[in-house]
Amino acid sequence: MTSIIEAEEALRRHAEGAQFVDGTWRLADGAVSAQATFARSHIPGAVFFDIDDVSDRESDLPHMLPTPEAFAEAAGDMGLSEQRPIVVYDQDGVFSAARVWWTLKTMGAANVAVLNGGLPAWLDANGAMSTEQNSASSEKFGAQFASERLSSLDRTLQAVKTGDALILDARPADRFRGAAPEPRPGLASGAMPGAVSLPVSVIAPNGRLPSPADTRRALEAVGWRADRPTITTCGSGVAASLLALAIEHAGGPPAAVYDGSWAEWGRGRAPDGRTLPIVRDEA
Repeated sequence: MTSIIEAEEALRRHAEGAQFVDGTWRLADGAVSAQATFARSHIPGAVFFDIDDVSDRESDLPHMLPTPEAFAEAAGDMGLSEQRPIVVYDQDGVFSAARVWWTLKTMGAANVAVLNGGLPAWLDANGAMSTEQNSASSEKFGAQFASERLSSLDRTLQAVKTGDALILDARPADRFRGAAPEPRPGLASGAMPGAVSLPVSVIAPNGRLPSPADTRRALEAVGWRADRPTITTCGSGVAASLLALAIEHAGGPPAAVYDGSWAEWGRGRAPDGRTLPIVRDEA
């Protein structure tokens, strides 16, 4: 099933009644929030999906995946159904929309695609915009948890120790090497032993994923293979979801997103006291 669609296909699906979801998220930087921008203007009929709000409220880690039951309630309140076609976009291109795509797929949505190029591509294709505040009717979302799409701390630590899965890190290369500080306070710099760097700026230049063939070549250039399990990671699980999207766009099987990502690993210790190894290469 297609995971990335172009604007022309998005226009067709919109006309056919697909549900549109704005999945924009940005690190807090003092600018106008994504939700405020959405409220001013958005694709007609779209709903806003706040990954910080639809998350595990018991965790001290950012926007961790909620339970299937909690997700089903939140998605249903947004008017989403796991059986209805869904198109996810973000306001900047392709970035955080991938996180919403991954969340929906992990929770059992049957037909979810990301608009390649996001809202700028929609506008370039003369897509309509709306200022109306949507009041979606509540739906029933039947969550079916796809555990193979999620990597826990234990599973990721196993991969670090045994090398039984490729770990792809989507953070910028200088943070991966340990040459630049992490944007979240209290986290060490560096990477997991054995992990491979594949920044999102490489896999999705200019806010777009290239063709499936070109995306596959970019993945294979860092050692990815379709027949080897893959775990994706980043700062907090958002860019990791973009790598997971890229892998499926390239024709690969679902990757497992390490939800805690560096927000968890960069603490250096697991909640039970186990050491989480970190390597640095500042050369």
